[in-house]
Amino acid sequence: MSATALRHDWTLAEVRALFQQPFNDLLFQAQSVHRQHFDPNRVQVSTLLSIKTGACPEDCKYCPQSGHYNTGLEKEKLMEVQKVLEAAAEAKAIGSTRFCMGAAWKHPSAKDMPYVLQMVQGVKALGLETCMTLGRLDQEQTRALADAGLDYYNHNLDTSPEFYGNIITTRTYGERLQTLAYVREAGMKICSGGILGMGESVDDRAGLLIQLANLPEHPESVPINMLVKVQGTPLAEEKDVDPFDFIRTLAVARILMPKSHVRLSAGREQMNEQMQSLAFLAGANSIFYGEKLLTTGNPQADKDMQLFARLGIQPEAREEHADEVHQAAIEQALVEQRNSELFYDAATA
Repeated sequence: MSATALRHDWTLAEVRALFQQPFNDLLFQAQSVHRQHFDPNRVQVSTLLSIKTGACPEDCKYCPQSGHYNTGLEKEKLMEVQKVLEAAAEAKAIGSTRFCMGAAWKHPSAKDMPYVLQMVQGVKALGLETCMTLGRLDQEQTRALADAGLDYYNHNLDTSPEFYGNIITTRTYGERLQTLAYVREAGMKICSGGILGMGESVDDRAGLLIQLANLPEHPESVPINMLVKVQGTPLAEEKDVDPFDFIRTLAVARILMPKSHVRLSAGREQMNEQMQSLAFLAGANSIFYGEKLLTTGNPQADKDMQLFARLGIQPEAREEHADEVHQAAIEQALVEQRNSELFYDAATA
């Protein structure tokens, strides 16, 4: 089977046609694409920690952390660096390979950046991949994060450009794309996706995926979230997403972005095991792992491992760790070679 070519010129008509395929045909196509680039029985595991909670000045209608809505969420200041590193160590102990840190900011302030950079450096030193979501970045902040060793920056587009204004008015779509461009220019990897269940149409879901797939480089990580409805937010009474429609979106994301990790993200607590299994079949190969995603619930880690065991799935190892193991083997072989040469020299002296 020839590898699927990476494309950056998808049209709405093409993507609409993918969504309209019979369900079995779509899943077969997505799984076929998935197997060309990934081990179908490996899933990347991340942990997400809210390092600064609540009182965000943005008005995202889905978000309980917005200061515009009364959701009963208590605001918390930026966590101490040491507490973040302790949480990262715990995440590593339960099997996570990437540690994601999220702050409820419109953009990071100058006084907070030094602490943020220390968090990146400390988590990196633990041997974990690092990811942050801090809102809009300027070029100087982006370069500082890259220099500190940040691997991924998360900045979701949320939905299509056409529907975006119905959800957020305090930050433009163009600003989001500009932040992604700064991240890419600084040499970091991009984590960017969206949310289903906000009242958007199928064309809006297609439009979101087209925006991501038609970037100059595909995001390395594409989180697909299902709206977690929180009382007090304007979207609290939205209609539930049809489970098959959600799976379709994952499958189309896999086809459009063959080499990206497609993450089964927020809303997983509301999914039964059968739906999660279909998500993996559709090409999802990354999850958030642990009890909480920023401020909303997430399946317990042991439940995830039980499901993995039943499906024959293993957590994906870090590529960097694999490289380190390979390098260690090379160094050990060189040591043994040098010892052999010394022994030979001594024996023939």
